[in-house]
Amino acid sequence: MSLFDWFANRQKSSPAPQAQPERDIADGLWTKCESCSALTYTKDLQTNLMVCVECNHHMRVFSDERIHQLIDDGTWSAMDEDLIACDPLKFKDRKAYCERLQDYQEKTGLRDAVQTGLGLMEGLPVALGVMDFRFMGGSMGSVVGEKLTRLIEQATQDRRPIIIVCASGGARMQEGMLSLMQMAKTSAALERHRAHHFLYIPVLTHPTTGGVTASFAMLGDMILAEPKATIGFAGRRVVEQTLREKLPDDFQTAEYLLDHGFVDAIVQRPQLKATLARLIRIHQPLPKVSDMPKGQMNPAAEHIGR
Repeated sequence: MSLFDWFANRQKSSPAPQAQPERDIADGLWTKCESCSALTYTKDLQTNLMVCVECNHHMRVFSDERIHQLIDDGTWSAMDEDLIACDPLKFKDRKAYCERLQDYQEKTGLRDAVQTGLGLMEGLPVALGVMDFRFMGGSMGSVVGEKLTRLIEQATQDRRPIIIVCASGGARMQEGMLSLMQMAKTSAALERHRAHHFLYIPVLTHPTTGGVTASFAMLGDMILAEPKATIGFAGRRVVEQTLREKLPDDFQTAEYLLDHGFVDAIVQRPQLKATLARLIRIHQPLPKVSDMPKGQMNPAAEHIGR
């Protein structure tokens, strides 16, 4: 028998290695970071507000989670939840617009791409609007514009500061001009709010683009952004083709806009609520002289007198 035959016979007679049983991992127990691919226990990630503990990547969160992160427990009062978009153009692409709306309503449990309401933030009254990218890319249609306008008008009436968390691909083309006019409508409401010297702070998250960037997202008294958020009007490829030149690698990021004066501050998500509450305290309107106890001087006048 040759040495080769001896080895062949030995390999046949040796027992086959037993396959190790695969470990069953419960769905959703671990989350993989889309930036660094690190696996993190989902509960730990949620405790850190969906910010990767390895690379500080801010994962996308949606409107329900945002409200939970920013508003004190038990103080949220939603507004205009019954508003539903119509189909004025009878728009058809691969699917009728009204059918697409129904699909997104079933998938997300939302009526449209924004949630608005009133609540407390560290005990301070605020009016909050949160856009949701899951619903047609957070696109701004007539319902989004109407809900935000009603929120702004209510905040002006109640003398509340406004916080809008922006996340949008821009205006909703399926509604044509009715979508584009929301840019002017929300901007006009914010101008009336500003005329009363009340505070408005937009928070720009990934992504904030198109008509939202060209309207209420850039009209804040202070404009905050999350790290590495994409912020711009037209897409990078469109800008490069129009200008016929190569753009910087960090073009349209929150850091690029901060360097060029379009954003006032970049705030880590775990510090966002405390930062917003601090800004609200600093900018709270002074009481009117008629509302003050008799004989007490307005703090501003007292300061000037010194």
